[in-house]
Amino acid sequence: MTSLLVTGRTHSCGALRADHVGNDVVLLGWVHRRRDHGGRIFVDLRDREGLTQVVFGPDIDAAAHEAADKLRSEFCIGIAGKVIARGDNANPNLPTGAIEIEASTLEIFSQADTPPISVADDDRIDTGENLRLRYRYLDLRRPSLQKNFITRSKIAFVTRRTMTEQGFLELETPYMVKYTPGGARNFLVPSRLNPGTFYALAESPQIFKQLFMVAGFDRYFQITRCFRDEDLRNDRQPEFTQIDVELSFATPERVFEVMERLVANLWREVLGVEIPTPLPRLSWAEAMGRYGSDKPDRRFGLELVELTAQVAGSGFRVFEQAACVKGITVPAAHAAPLTRSQLDKLTDFVKKRENGGAKGLAWARIGDDGSFVAPFAKSMSEAAHKAIVAQMGAQPGDVLLFIADTWHTVHQVLCALRLELRDLLQLVPADARRWEFLWVTDFPLFEQRDDGTLVAAHHPFTSPRTDQLELLHSDPGKVLAQAYDLVLNGNEIGGGSIRIHRSDVQARVFEILGLSQAAAQQKFGFLLEAFKYGPPPHGGIALGLDRIAMLMTGATSLRDVIAYPKTQKGQDLMTLCPTPADDAQLEELFIRLRPLPGAKEGGESTEPSA
Repeated sequence: MTSLLVTGRTHSCGALRADHVGNDVVLLGWVHRRRDHGGRIFVDLRDREGLTQVVFGPDIDAAAHEAADKLRSEFCIGIAGKVIARGDNANPNLPTGAIEIEASTLEIFSQADTPPISVADDDRIDTGENLRLRYRYLDLRRPSLQKNFITRSKIAFVTRRTMTEQGFLELETPYMVKYTPGGARNFLVPSRLNPGTFYALAESPQIFKQLFMVAGFDRYFQITRCFRDEDLRNDRQPEFTQIDVELSFATPERVFEVMERLVANLWREVLGVEIPTPLPRLSWAEAMGRYGSDKPDRRFGLELVELTAQVAGSGFRVFEQAACVKGITVPAAHAAPLTRSQLDKLTDFVKKRENGGAKGLAWARIGDDGSFVAPFAKSMSEAAHKAIVAQMGAQPGDVLLFIADTWHTVHQVLCALRLELRDLLQLVPADARRWEFLWVTDFPLFEQRDDGTLVAAHHPFTSPRTDQLELLHSDPGKVLAQAYDLVLNGNEIGGGSIRIHRSDVQARVFEILGLSQAAAQQKFGFLLEAFKYGPPPHGGIALGLDRIAMLMTGATSLRDVIAYPKTQKGQDLMTLCPTPADDAQLEELFIRLRPLPGAKEGGESTEPSA
């Protein structure tokens, strides 16, 4: 018998339909499920494209039927046979459910032990994530994950085609680069040929793509890996992929035009969804004022309402003494779950915020007669009641929630409370596939530390707005940047800026940041040297491909769209890395290990030193 590997498959396991009835076919794949129904054996055969039911019987082919008795889950097999209609037994829930294959040939390519995780029960898998990551190659067989990676592949394909159509060149930048402190923590790579020195793994191609502009390539893009040694969570991995873009003679509008075409093509060709362009825009100040966030989720209301002026002189000292007072109106249609006990839970929620909570949560209800009902109502003047109701547009049955504190705390806490209410009140149904894109623009150029010094809000090469260059000398804290983020459903999926190309502007920004000429030269000397030779105005953006894939597939974690992810401790449970280096490797790299602080003498815990 000629091997089915030589014959080759004729169709994928998701391709056959009713109009294929009567065809002779060859399918290759894995046993998804096996059922023995009194003399006939039914097998669901699976590959990355789907499932097809295959039937073995002594009346079809005795040898194939006898061999099928040995089949178990995850055996890798090939079958040849004829497509027949399932008639009244058709499965409407399966794309191939109108047909089945009567198998005349079965070839077992390899057998499988009982899998430690279930592949077939994809829709109700309850295996712990650590076990799934330990056997990631089996986890990746699950149809839901395979769909994620098919989608991810389409995203990369459409990106490359769209960017090429717009005149961009796909160019590569190095992974092992000069360490430049000040951004995210870098991974270090020792150099054997240059003892005692280290490369850094690139956290982004930022400087190199700017050098492409100096070199005259005009339009660059790259789907590239980036590396950051940061604490991990569901939406962060130590190595990640971004769609990196830079163009010469750029303005924010030109960047928006390029990226909006990419977004529109991605959603149309991958999901079949039309995204209207141009995308809406909000300044950073507007986004913070209305949502308390520079990446607002605009799929629901509950916008923040400014009340500081309305409560001045109200008689309620908590409000009067606060630098900022803002509130959220929960409409009567959604307010029923906000019982007194639930409001107490929300009060605990705002107090226990990870990055600094509020002192408390004030609340009020608007009665059926329009009355202002609140624990603090008697401490506040009637005029203030009316002013609050008018400012918040409150109606009978509405619940009003207030935070009074510093500007920063009010916006941070109300942003978190708004998202908590979104989930608590189910304001965005879990199955809703709405796509609310937003450009957030005009970010501050600098952020102020607690000690009053200024740091770059984006990076030190971000250009100020050209109409605010004089403010760099008179009031740099008020300068706005030509920086922009692309936000989708409350997630930042991209960020970028126009870059500084004028040496005098760059020198002033370094001065404001407290970066001496010598320090700037030490960190960025090669870029500053390049800028002596006619750099063009330029700018760009980077989109997070992993996060885009996560949102497009509806995954809840980046680990479901990254093939071989790390745990929150940065470990690969499948290959069991990171691992210690042996003495010979360390000697070759001129690295000596010393005991970790607190380790027992003679213990194995060590840390490297050059």
